[in-house]
Amino acid sequence: MDNPTISSLLEQSTIEKSAVENLDEISTALSPFPQSLSSPNPLQDRGIIMQAFFSADKNLDDLAEFQLLAESAQVEIATIITTSRATPQAKYFIGQGKAEEIAQAVKDHNANVILVNHCLTPAQTRNLESLCECRVVDRTGLILDIFAQRARSHEGKLQVELAQLKHLATRLVRRKTDLDQQKGAVGLRGPGETQLESDRRLIKVRLAQLQNRLNKVEKQRNQNRQTRKKADIPTISLVGYTNAGKSTLFNLLTNAEVYAADQLFATLDPTLRRLSIPNIGTTILVDTVGFIRDLPHDLVSAFKSTLQETTEASLLLHVVDCADARKEENIHAVNEVLQEINADQVPTLLVYNKIDQVENLAPHIEYDEQNRPVAVYISAHLQQGITLLFDAIRQKLSKSIVQLQLCLPPQAGKIRHWLYEMDCIREEKISEQGEFLLKVNIEQSEWQKLLKKQPHLSDYVSK
Repeated sequence: MDNPTISSLLEQSTIEKSAVENLDEISTALSPFPQSLSSPNPLQDRGIIMQAFFSADKNLDDLAEFQLLAESAQVEIATIITTSRATPQAKYFIGQGKAEEIAQAVKDHNANVILVNHCLTPAQTRNLESLCECRVVDRTGLILDIFAQRARSHEGKLQVELAQLKHLATRLVRRKTDLDQQKGAVGLRGPGETQLESDRRLIKVRLAQLQNRLNKVEKQRNQNRQTRKKADIPTISLVGYTNAGKSTLFNLLTNAEVYAADQLFATLDPTLRRLSIPNIGTTILVDTVGFIRDLPHDLVSAFKSTLQETTEASLLLHVVDCADARKEENIHAVNEVLQEINADQVPTLLVYNKIDQVENLAPHIEYDEQNRPVAVYISAHLQQGITLLFDAIRQKLSKSIVQLQLCLPPQAGKIRHWLYEMDCIREEKISEQGEFLLKVNIEQSEWQKLLKKQPHLSDYVSK
């Protein structure tokens, strides 16, 4: 590049910094009021929540959930302003009068941020910021900011920065100062590259860098999954609405120390642990990020490699907060995300958690017409129904597991070696004639593959 300052800024840009900090360093012309809530002292953020209702039935539950999101971002809520409209307005999303009311409330409450429980266009955001003279953050920006605060692992920071950059790239505006870059020799000088064009180019470069790093992470994850497949180790993935109790259940089952708290998106980074299940053997349990309504598409795209663990899982444990009045809507919201990432065909077991908060509800398993488990009711906090959960998981996984007793002759050592490589031998004895008496638990698909390689293998199966 011709500009040494820009080159040095790109070299100094590291993953330990958030996307917003990187954009500041490379002179991004966002607007006079940055989109991020991050500040040296998050408690200084004092916000006004704005909610518009577009139907006669005012859904106050959505508003309550957005308040929890604001609290998760460590914003002090000064007041809540609501309005009813038939359709959004093009300029301010809300009406002119209501926008002026919000501007006055900003002055009265000395607020420094407006949180809007909707997805705003870049133009609507800028118009509200100009009128109210403070930052305006929509629902997508708020969720991205929470993720930026919670990311701890290298991969998590990469994914969050990628999602933030994609979101902020559409919100660049040209600064009012003269920042055109003049380049060229005699006879070739001109207005050159504007600051806005330079910012867009630098963001494009940074996006490419992040995507390349994430591709390497995804490749490594794929290698790990292939290794588990070769070893015939089933993967169980925890999914569910945010704050349903996934991390608490994960800690209980695996004796892990994943951070768990009564807040939205308490944990972000995926965690894998070994879990032993009776009659199944070793499995891998995966704790994933919680879902929420209207989860930003940029976030889903950025977390593709993480969510791939869900797509490739042998079983999904869909954790549901049964004490939540909107549990059915939450289930639907999670199913929509699963469908978006092509994980809706993976076998699923509903796990209704927090039964201790519901009267007259004891731990039990629900079965369908074919006597297959479809739901388990437990309390991870009080450790109730965990044995039933293990039993239901065993039944779900054993549907694809074949339990066989093989009697291999001494000369069939190669087959015995294959079975040991697949880690599917549960017990072995040697008869007086030197035969290998094996008890084998193997997936149906893997057994069929072995039969294709060695058709006479079926002759060794004990009746």
